[in-house]
Amino acid sequence: MNVFVVNAGSSSLKLRLLDGEDNLLATRDLPRPNAADLSAVLESFCEENPDIDAVGHRVVHGGSAFTQPILLDAATDAALEALADLAPLHNPPSLAAIEAMRTLRPDLPQVACFDTTFHVDMPPKAATYAVPIEWRKRWDIRRFGFHGLSHSWATRRAGELLGQTREHLRLVTAHLGAGASLAAVCFGRSVDTTMGFTPMEGLVMATRSGSVDPGLLLWVQRRGGFSVDDIEEALERQSGLLGLSGESGDLRRVLTAADAGDQRAQLAHEVFVYRIQTNVAAMGAAMGGIDGFVFTGGAGEASPRLRADVCAALGFLGVELESTTNESSTGDRVVSPRGAWPAVLVVEAREDLEVARHVRQLLE
Repeated sequence: MNVFVVNAGSSSLKLRLLDGEDNLLATRDLPRPNAADLSAVLESFCEENPDIDAVGHRVVHGGSAFTQPILLDAATDAALEALADLAPLHNPPSLAAIEAMRTLRPDLPQVACFDTTFHVDMPPKAATYAVPIEWRKRWDIRRFGFHGLSHSWATRRAGELLGQTREHLRLVTAHLGAGASLAAVCFGRSVDTTMGFTPMEGLVMATRSGSVDPGLLLWVQRRGGFSVDDIEEALERQSGLLGLSGESGDLRRVLTAADAGDQRAQLAHEVFVYRIQTNVAAMGAAMGGIDGFVFTGGAGEASPRLRADVCAALGFLGVELESTTNESSTGDRVVSPRGAWPAVLVVEAREDLEVARHVRQLLE
């Protein structure tokens, strides 16, 4: 079965075609197109690659309604539309891609695969917010967690690199890109993660704030006379590395400015790294120890400096890097010294493999 994987992210569109053996038949990475251009991009890919048997979509938020991959139809579309406000940077692009593919190739089965599925069985102590019980019952408020497809693949691949299955390992996975999150994957199961009810909680990200004091938001809203939409815009699109540096949400540009002496950019990088470091320790506490620490995602894979800066303060956990392997090698690999434990690894983000696996399991 050839599966066309459509990953419509907050800042990019990633298209992959995989055959039944997970061989990559075609690939295209683009900046996120506007709605008017999306159909043309998808049509072009399909015309160049006509042998498609099914379509798998990465959908960030499944809420409580969707805990497993689903075959899409008009009824599920409506239910997914109702979840759009929980992930306003992510779910709407996915829904637009689903609708475009239904128009372009109405006979192809389409499957939605959710980032929240991997975290659905987090223990209640990790998933529950200490808010009024009436809220939790009325709106099913809980910590959902995200980047699940990436965290799932990273742990599978880390197990392969370490010569074990993930069911025998306690792994902290760090998906570091425009969005960023950590997960504690204990013997194959997600037991905690840094993102929560929405993808805004947790680490500092490119333009998202990560965790902030809710009292601060109430104070700013009252003092500034801001609407809810104003606050959402500020936290989703004007905060994070961009808000800290005043330069960019792109870590590469922040580091360039920091190295040139820009103090705001220096602080932005320090805050970004510090939040990762402290949350790695928290993920370790959730599992009672760490056997492996895995970097993935655009920045996690591409920046030796980021990996070195993050690991520099984690020696008390036994984390250590081998500088040559960290800086000069490429591909999936162990970047800690031979025999060091916990191991430190770099794994290419391959949500497409997880999506294709889910599609085949559902349709076959």
